[in-house]
Amino acid sequence: MANPLRTFASLYSTTLLMVLAAGLLTTYLGLKLSAMQVPQLWIGAMMSAYYAGLVAGSKLGHQLIARVGHIRAFVASAGVVTASALGHALVDDLTVWIVLRLLVGIGMMCQYMVLESWLNEQADNSQRGTVFASYMIVSYLALILGQGAISLYPDLGLEPLLLIAICFALCIVPIAITRRIHPAPLVPAPLQVTYYFKKAPQALTTVTIGSMIVGSFYGLAPAYASNLGLEPTQVASFMTATIVAGLLAQWPMGKLSDRMSRSRLLRINSLLLGVLTLGIAVTPYQPTVALVMTFLFGILGFTLYPLATALANSRVEQNERVGLSATILLTFGLGACIGPLIASTLMQWFGNSMLYGFMSACTLVLFAGLNYINSKQKVEVPRKEDYLMATGDLVSSPLAAALDPRLDIESVHEQMSPAAVADSSPDDNDNESDDVDDSDDDIMGKSTLEQSFVGEQDFITEPEAAVPTDKQSTTKA
Repeated sequence: MANPLRTFASLYSTTLLMVLAAGLLTTYLGLKLSAMQVPQLWIGAMMSAYYAGLVAGSKLGHQLIARVGHIRAFVASAGVVTASALGHALVDDLTVWIVLRLLVGIGMMCQYMVLESWLNEQADNSQRGTVFASYMIVSYLALILGQGAISLYPDLGLEPLLLIAICFALCIVPIAITRRIHPAPLVPAPLQVTYYFKKAPQALTTVTIGSMIVGSFYGLAPAYASNLGLEPTQVASFMTATIVAGLLAQWPMGKLSDRMSRSRLLRINSLLLGVLTLGIAVTPYQPTVALVMTFLFGILGFTLYPLATALANSRVEQNERVGLSATILLTFGLGACIGPLIASTLMQWFGNSMLYGFMSACTLVLFAGLNYINSKQKVEVPRKEDYLMATGDLVSSPLAAALDPRLDIESVHEQMSPAAVADSSPDDNDNESDDVDDSDDDIMGKSTLEQSFVGEQDFITEPEAAVPTDKQSTTKA
């Protein structure tokens, strides 16, 4: 297979433009609302609406793509997102702005699902990990560019909204003229929240609380920095330093998670993050110190989610990972909805510094909860290849699990087929034996590692044609 960057240049270009516009819109709205001296609660509600839209879009996106196809669904969603972004320039009513943010979230999740399903079907199994990593790097780069673009328009006029609309509109072009094969229709992944919480309580608890922290940061950090008296260019530097730190931390944190218990690493991470955010909350603002602290925040805060996802994936079978990804998406989205609402309320009642005070309380509660759960758990066998880089923001769909190079492609077909959803009834009696998290370092057996790379076929054909009937029966047996 050719270089993924060349093979999927059109899809990566679309991702770059789309995420750039989304990051710029989030920062612009935070700064604009702060400049309008809007109560902090409204800012939190505005950002929560976006994450609520992402969660709702995961269901609506499947239905839309199945009905009209990938390209038409992407174009329709891009049109809605573009119009919603421009709607902020036409109406000053905050209630309307919340609805517009909800629509942006719904449309963008549909776009993410189109991109990821396309990448998944066209990616060769031998380069699936490279394709996914490249996708996440492009997303990180787009977030960084989106934060930096706000410094071009310090007056916060209509120009940023016009640039956002231009990027959302142009992201249609690469995917519309691509010569790649059209992907097959989608089927919703099964959602079994209770089952997965029992199998991986530490991981999903971390996702829940970690999403409250990340959602609060993305939604309220621009307003927090603006309230400190920073200019838009300084706010852009503040946000960019945090996101760059998150990007740089992914690889070393992944290597570290292969060498020590992920459960222990999560506890250490949450404790350090709690102390750091408390320090940010009580320390008077100094430009250099603030940049250093927010850089450290990016290292610790943006690695909670991938660590938790890796831990969760090590606790389930390969054919359960698509359902697990859907559960993580829902959990992250709900947490990211709740976090900004609570943080903005505290900021309105007790002052600007309560943004990081709330984050500190979250991480200390997380640390205590992880310690309690770990004391009730048995020792697990850690697996090395479970860590995959993530942006910390919700920039992927449940289909991201299918890009995982360890995942058996046939199991994805089974997991996302209607029959599998109807027949899936996990036995809760077996949960206790499986419900374990990291305490000691072990090395995954060779047979388990070999099973992780089973299945060399792509999704180019329909599931029924790709997997013969006799092979299905043998697999199930």
